[in-house]
Amino acid sequence: QVQLVESGGGLVQPGGSLRLSCAASEFTFSMSWYRQAPGKERELVAFITSGGSSSTNYADSVKGRFTISRDNAKNTVYLQMNNLKPEDTAVYYCSAITTWGRQWGQGTQVTVSS
Repeated sequence: QVQLVESGGGLVQPGGSLRLSCAASEFTFSMSWYRQAPGKERELVAFITSGGSSSTNYADSVKGRFTISRDNAKNTVYLQMNNLKPEDTAVYYCSAITTWGRQWGQGTQVTVSS
């Protein structure tokens, strides 16, 4: 199976920025970032297709603040998060569609607090 390893989470003040990375052990098709806050269901944050001309999609709550991108040569997807808000606090999960089906990373904690 494909291994997904996330990094880049941490504690940041409101209005700050973080960049999450997710490195896949081999080729993947579409890749996504999800998040899950305490007591809430996991939700899709951002999505990017495979290929040279990738298309993206975002949850309304993060549009204009978050940017998803990928480096196909490195099998890595990124999530640049700007103007972070306390409500962005959650465990962020990388997910990918692979030849083995949907795979998940272990998650990385993002905490936005003053």
